[in-house]
Amino acid sequence: MNRRELDAAGITCPALRDAYARCRTLNSRHGRTYFLATRLLPLERRCAVHALYGFARWADDIVDDLDRRQPPAERDRLLRLLESDLVHGLRTGGGDEPVVRAVADTAERYAIDHTLFADFLASMRSDLSVTDYPTYRDLRAYMHGSAAVIGLQMLPVLGTVVDREEAAPHAAGLGIAFQLTNFLRDVGEDLDRGRVYLPADLLAAHGVERPLLEWSRRSGRHDPRIRAAFVEAEAMTRAVYREAEPGIAILEPRVRPCIRTAFTLYRGILDAIADGGYAVLHRRAVVPRGRRATAAAEGLARVLAARMRPRRDPPSSRPVAGTEGPRR
Repeated sequence: MNRRELDAAGITCPALRDAYARCRTLNSRHGRTYFLATRLLPLERRCAVHALYGFARWADDIVDDLDRRQPPAERDRLLRLLESDLVHGLRTGGGDEPVVRAVADTAERYAIDHTLFADFLASMRSDLSVTDYPTYRDLRAYMHGSAAVIGLQMLPVLGTVVDREEAAPHAAGLGIAFQLTNFLRDVGEDLDRGRVYLPADLLAAHGVERPLLEWSRRSGRHDPRIRAAFVEAEAMTRAVYREAEPGIAILEPRVRPCIRTAFTLYRGILDAIADGGYAVLHRRAVVPRGRRATAAAEGLARVLAARMRPRRDPPSSRPVAGTEGPRR
């Protein structure tokens, strides 16, 4: 863990510093795009973002169990243990798992609504039994807990120049846009896990059903019906990006470069999908390194420009009084 980040956040307890370090490792290992953007945040806010992402990643890994070593019943048990640990951690500031200790500390420092974590875990649990979504409305209901709440958890950390309630729909929308992008990019991998995160009615409108997706994934062959469905899914996702984008301008100025960079990089995944002929059932679309470097450089330029302005953090971006500095 970067000591400067921990010091800037006022985290001095050795055990808590180790817990945050674990979260940072999860962020850097599993979320390359998001981790790159996080590097553009002010030092004192990075730890909180690592904690939020690290906890989400930890729960997601329990559910996915990519090696399929654990049956659904065991994954459900592990998820419930994590939920129990989190409830205890949010109440006491403790927790058995390092990721729980870190996220509980972040939740207290920034007064994050505990129901957001409950909603997140409810969506994670549904992944153990739900394998597809009949309509976009059904998918949006799932994404409230799996994606929208992540944006809402982030708001107190990032801070806004307007009332948080005004910024909330944009933050939730950005979380959904990012996840819809992941759903399209990862459609092949998700199919291997037995799940389809694209609305069944959207697919059916182009003559696509699960067996056709499985045939294409298995054989490596293409089908124009699948491509047409993915083109529509891309357009649907871009519409969510357009709805969410105005929210960046109402964030606290020093954090805008981070979110703008994440926005650019994630939306760039859609460009990569289109450039690759929508062959996401057969290979993973990746933003070219040159584009990533350009986005990072532009983000850094915005950071430097923001640092030249007078620092006036709005109340919504400050930790709750009494939670700064040493905790335990």
